[in-house]
Amino acid sequence: MERKVGIIGAGISGLLASKYSLSKGFTPVVFESRSTVGGVWTETLQITKLQTPKPLFQFSDFPWPSSVVDDFPSHSQVLDYIQSYARHFDLLRHIKFNSKVLSVAYDGPPEEKIQAWQLWGGDGEPFSSKGKWNLTVEDTRDNSTEVYQVDFLILCIGRFSDVPNIPEFPAGKGPETFNGKVIHAMEYAAMDFNRAAEFIKGKRTTVVGFQKHALDIAMECSTANGTERPCRVLYRTEHWNVPDYLPWGVPLAYLYLNRFAELLLHKPGEGFLLSLLATILSPLRWVFSKFVESHIKKKLSLEKFGMVPKHSFLNQINSCLVSTVPEEFYERVEKGSIQLKKTPKFSFCKEGILVDGENTPLETDLVILATGYKGDEKLKNIFVSPTFRDSIVGSPTASLPLYRTDEMKYRECIQARIPQLAVIGFSESVSNLYTSEMRCRWVAELLDGTFKPPSIKEMEKDAEKWDKYMKRYDGGKYYRRSCIAAIHIWYNDQLCKDMGWNPKRKKGFIAELFQPYGPFDYKYAHHQN
Repeated sequence: MERKVGIIGAGISGLLASKYSLSKGFTPVVFESRSTVGGVWTETLQITKLQTPKPLFQFSDFPWPSSVVDDFPSHSQVLDYIQSYARHFDLLRHIKFNSKVLSVAYDGPPEEKIQAWQLWGGDGEPFSSKGKWNLTVEDTRDNSTEVYQVDFLILCIGRFSDVPNIPEFPAGKGPETFNGKVIHAMEYAAMDFNRAAEFIKGKRTTVVGFQKHALDIAMECSTANGTERPCRVLYRTEHWNVPDYLPWGVPLAYLYLNRFAELLLHKPGEGFLLSLLATILSPLRWVFSKFVESHIKKKLSLEKFGMVPKHSFLNQINSCLVSTVPEEFYERVEKGSIQLKKTPKFSFCKEGILVDGENTPLETDLVILATGYKGDEKLKNIFVSPTFRDSIVGSPTASLPLYRTDEMKYRECIQARIPQLAVIGFSESVSNLYTSEMRCRWVAELLDGTFKPPSIKEMEKDAEKWDKYMKRYDGGKYYRRSCIAAIHIWYNDQLCKDMGWNPKRKKGFIAELFQPYGPFDYKYAHHQN
């Protein structure tokens, strides 16, 4: 019997979900609102490069071509690589392009019955003869709509697109007061390169934010206008943005991406011995963090610019907020074509921006808000059911997007109270491609009946352990980001055990302990004896 697996989104996660669904004999139906594959990589800035070193950002069974020699490929090289993957595995024929999913509705048992289940889906199975998902899909070319029905649904809609996070301002102090132009970084990235260059040329520009997107936009504004009209960057918090992944010549992967590094951390579900070891070795956590921080401070001259963060690098990596600094960024700060301004709060006035505590406005013509996206809102609003909407997003005090005290998700993939559905690409790591591939393989094995998830009660306990971990190491500020970066191997171990794989992927004790893990370590299943 044919089983249809609906997949929303043809970015990296959607392509992986399609590929691994096919490998188990299911029929994937992929809905993509754009006219091509690639997700966020279809709309980038001209100077954007991959933030993760190439060896960590690749498919386990499809290496980068030899023609790509840089460790941090350009946006066009990344997009070519993703599109080549789709062609190589013949995935394009399963994708409905220009198809925007407006809503999803579960057609099955009543919600009251679902909420009373002790097992996911009622019996722990991914498919049910009594339940289907109905997807209302709009053809973006003619605005016609059609309803599709699938047996299982995988949401791969991403958290860094479509719904911009616009700061809220008091009445009379928002963008409507400003005589200039205010846009979100999403709108700037959607422009073609020539139009973007024209748009910022000759304008006094202020960029709000200090993550990768903000830094790249500031660099483009600096290139366009130089010191004559310097680009001002408003930020709230300094970050340990890295100049490279080689602190003092040591690959960062040897400090944070091997089993030894994870021994220094308390992990969800660890036993007494591992807990004791993490406590004993805790001083090394501080040493590793200070080692990396000293390199960043020295190489970027952070003290000179007053840009030394108050939190540790360990907090940063545990929040998945590590990004690379564009080349010559601080050189331009020194020359004056980029100006940095710290402000906890600001508002708009006629002439530009008014920083809290200051009387003189910062005169500007253009404000670009690089303030991120409301991924939770996008995920929530796709559901017709108010109950599912509440379940999928979670409470304000929970870090995991699909978790709240009475309704949780499992393995960052499935929500206990929403049957026949998985979410991929929402929780972060150092390399989201690498993480999404492991999760898609886990979901494919789940669909194939290799294993069953535990009871909802056991899922709750597991989610609580992970929630506790999130709070412990990220410093509290970014706790809701749901990041597994510093215990990626431990997380993959849990997936491997579920799937019946041997979680130890290296040859020999020393290699297993000290060699960094990456995508190629999981190329083959290698079932346990």
